[in-house]
Order: sequence, then structure tokens, then C-alpha cells
Amino acid sequence: MVTLLLVAPLSANAQGQTPQAFLEELYRPYRQKDFKGQPYWETSRYFAPDLAAEIDKDMAAASKRNEVPLLDGDPFIDAQDWEITDLTVASSVDGGSAKGAISFKNAGQPKTVTVFLVQTPKGWRIADIVSPNGSLRKLYKLP
Repeated sequence: MVTLLLVAPLSANAQGQTPQAFLEELYRPYRQKDFKGQPYWETSRYFAPDLAAEIDKDMAAASKRNEVPLLDGDPFIDAQDWEITDLTVASSVDGGSAKGAISFKNAGQPKTVTVFLVQTPKGWRIADIVSPNGSLRKLYKLP
């Protein structure tokens, strides 16, 4: 009984979380020097259902073939290696969708990624991440 009471507020908090809070929570650990990256392979934790399904499908197929998946790097910062400084997160909301502008320096080089969010029954989730190198939705050939 106690376990249920402890779990319920966490779930309610995630569903009531703002896009800004979702993005801040996602990017906050990148400020730590030895952070190894978010477990983006836990797709339902971060991504909208259609994008999560495609990432899962690709990872399973790549593993079966003993190959590298399409997503070969950290999608949140668009890099395989990083040394993040000067990280800022800004967001705007438009009904059931939101947009985040994530700016930072990676190894001294300025970079910006744009994160598009959608409201889901589980809270805000990433519908796309767009960087100078492309888009997750385009990578997985999603509309």
C-alpha cells in the first residue's frame, strides 16, 4: 500500500510537467563533466509513440544483424562525444505541442538543437529533434 502511494505522485508529476521542466530534466545532467548520456534506448521515456516504435524497431534489427543502428550517437546533443558548456534551454507551448531551443557549446563549438514535443497520456514526449545534421523523423522516414 505504501508503495502505491509513493509511485502515484511521481506519475502525476510527470503528466503535469511543463515542456520546460521536461527539457530541463532531460538536459540538466549534460552539465556534469562525466555524464555518459541519457538512456535514449528507453524510448517510451523520452519519445512520442510513433518515433519510439521506429527507434526500437531499428535497434532490434541492427542488433540482430550485429550492425550499428541508424541512431549512432546521442540524439539529444547530436554528437557521439561531448564536453558541454553554456547550456541553455528555452521552450514555447502551443496547445498540445511545444518547441524547445537547446543551445550549448560542445568542445567550445556553439550548437543548437530544436526539440519538438507533443503531449501524450504519459506527459510530454519528443516528436522530433532537429539539428544541423538533420531530423530524427527524417532519419526514420516518418512524416
